[in-house]
Amino acid sequence: MLWLIILGLVLAAVVAGLVYISRCFQRFGIIRRIAGDRNWLRRLLAVLPLLVFFICAVFDTVNSIIVLLHLIMFSLVADGLYALWRAFVRHIRRNVREQRPGRPEEYRPYWRGIFVICFTAIYLSVCWYLAHHVWITRYDLTTEKSLGQESLKVVLIADSHTGATFDGDGFAKEMERVQKENPDIVLIAGDFVDDGTSRKDMIRCCRALGELKTTYGIYYSFGNHDKGYFRGRSFSYEEMTAELRANDVTVLEDEAVLVNDSFYIIGRKDRSEESRMDMQELVKDLDREKYMIVIDHQPNDYKAEAEAGVDLVVSGHTHGGQLIPINYIGEWIGVNDSTYGYKKKEATDFVVTSGISDWAIRFKSGTKSEIVVMQIRAD
Repeated sequence: MLWLIILGLVLAAVVAGLVYISRCFQRFGIIRRIAGDRNWLRRLLAVLPLLVFFICAVFDTVNSIIVLLHLIMFSLVADGLYALWRAFVRHIRRNVREQRPGRPEEYRPYWRGIFVICFTAIYLSVCWYLAHHVWITRYDLTTEKSLGQESLKVVLIADSHTGATFDGDGFAKEMERVQKENPDIVLIAGDFVDDGTSRKDMIRCCRALGELKTTYGIYYSFGNHDKGYFRGRSFSYEEMTAELRANDVTVLEDEAVLVNDSFYIIGRKDRSEESRMDMQELVKDLDREKYMIVIDHQPNDYKAEAEAGVDLVVSGHTHGGQLIPINYIGEWIGVNDSTYGYKKKEATDFVVTSGISDWAIRFKSGTKSEIVVMQIRAD
């Protein structure tokens, strides 16, 4: 229901925005110069640039809408600031208009519109880079429990959505960066693939994981996109998990494994699964004296996880909030307990990654794509 409401609001904004942007285009001097006093021609010429939007939308609907919404948002801000400026100037001049010689008003360059278009292009170019370039984000954590060694180096990746910002070979290059960190363990917190991921890319990603050399292995817990929402994907979830296992990746679905007789890795089913076990049930037979790491794709069960006494919970799903100004909408409406970064609740550390890639939206603002490296030290 929530997604239907969001979809309805977006479509309403797009329709209203198209009308608004069309009126903005009518202010450009070149359109006024060509149309002259023919209002019908001016309106027709102003609609033509919108055809570019519809053509682009045929090939990439989601990102075309994202571009349009940003153009609308910045245009509204520019118009609002301009209106305030004019009101201020009129107040200062006490309603005395300054006569300026020159071209008629309708033929002057529409500098506000030119600025908005240029600013939107630059802004979204930066957002594209934030989504497509992958940073390394580091956290230093401590525990009073024994780890079986002085420290444990954990690499976390999530939300690769393979096929979005990189293909299988691109994923493999990022795994080369992971290898340079010499991790003790690698955790994959869901949304490894998506509906649009090809079988070839899925296999290449699994084999890239199989080429990693770690001390204690690679552990995967699935997300809401991994099983696929639509039919027609060239591989099944079962085929993907078989390929992961064939490349020495441990797949955990409401399961816990004891590693090196020192710490547990607990992989939860995604929140979307009705058969998902509760946290207390998952840990009831575990040794509470040992360090416990939980992989939970969606960061929305913090209370139960803290009460269960686990030590570290890692998640993805949120993409770090994805876009300004809706970054924290998940927390505002109570869907997520966190959007990005580190939190501590009681004795439990929580880390949410913005993800190594992106979903259908190819832009990120207010966040970035990342690989998380955690150094856990025993006090």
